[in-house]
Amino acid sequence: MDISKSIEEFYKLYGRGEVRTFFSPGRVNLIGEHIDYNGGYVLPCAIELGTYGWVRKRNDNKIRLASKNIGLRVEVDIDDLKYEKEHSWANYPKGVLYFMKEEGYGLQGMDILVWGNIPYGAGLSSSASLELLIAEMVNNLFNHGNIPKMDLVKLSQRAENDFIGVKCGIMDQFAIAMGKENQAVLLNSHSLDFKHVNMNIGNYKMVIMNTNKRRELSDSKYNERRRECEKALNILKVHKNIDNLCQITTGEFEQLEKYLEEDLIKNRARHVVHENQRVLKACEALESGDIHQLGQLFIQSHNSLRDLYEVTGIELDTIVETALDQKSCIGARMTGAGFGGCAIALVESEGVEDFIDNVGSIYNEKIGYKPEFYTVGIGNGTRELL
Repeated sequence: MDISKSIEEFYKLYGRGEVRTFFSPGRVNLIGEHIDYNGGYVLPCAIELGTYGWVRKRNDNKIRLASKNIGLRVEVDIDDLKYEKEHSWANYPKGVLYFMKEEGYGLQGMDILVWGNIPYGAGLSSSASLELLIAEMVNNLFNHGNIPKMDLVKLSQRAENDFIGVKCGIMDQFAIAMGKENQAVLLNSHSLDFKHVNMNIGNYKMVIMNTNKRRELSDSKYNERRRECEKALNILKVHKNIDNLCQITTGEFEQLEKYLEEDLIKNRARHVVHENQRVLKACEALESGDIHQLGQLFIQSHNSLRDLYEVTGIELDTIVETALDQKSCIGARMTGAGFGGCAIALVESEGVEDFIDNVGSIYNEKIGYKPEFYTVGIGNGTRELL
């Protein structure tokens, strides 16, 4: 990223003067899919792909938004922030600003230019990255950096839930705000207790595999899965005092599943309960350096998401199956909400090039278009670049 060149582009749009530069990463979830809205454990990490932003204060209430990725430019007033479909990507910043204003935080006009290298619709949280970018800008420009990170996380999630209309859990925003270099975040999405876990994967690389099947969460079956889990929870609550499905152990589920008479609802709940336990086992595997165990947990997770939760599809299944056919790969799984997007694989470092060539070629032959691969590092959370 050539920051000085981007600042020159900012000047062309908005005129010369002081400009501040921010960066907000994307995230990849190692394991624990469709768990954060069920109150369980997740294990995401911030990645070095992300969203850059350049900003300058204004002396009025105008917010001017421009993107180097998309030609659409938007100008709105702080006192008139509402969702407008034609504003496309700009609704995410607008949502964050709306709730920051509602909470009474300092806020005035800004000129903003953004550019991201997270593939759109790939399931690497480009939307949450943009949300935290805007929240951090407001925090630093108008609130002396004093807004707690947790508040920025919750505000950004609220923007996605209540302004955009995607009922996402808190994982994406949390991982992006709290990320640390070469560390994953073990998050209890019910209590919001968390700890950082060293990415102790030895002579292996994590390869992100983009199917290039784009998906829009708000247009997907994501909210439908949430409703199915809520149905299971409401049934099981009659028989056990719980607030969420992840408070049930795998042993307890074997006793309780008889009350879930509908197979589909039973399958959804079974995935959630077992996936929650896989996250804790994955954390233990990382801490002990047992990478082969981590790889096996990846495979179990993908199979559950395919067979019980039904959120994979031919593209994700093909790329994961092809990855697992390679000798250098010890584990692979879809990551993110599914319905397209990305998968991840654990691959021996010296075999990464051949792995990418082979998987790319076979996937292209079977699906009809090429995937993309990223071997990016695990980085720090949203911040101002000085």
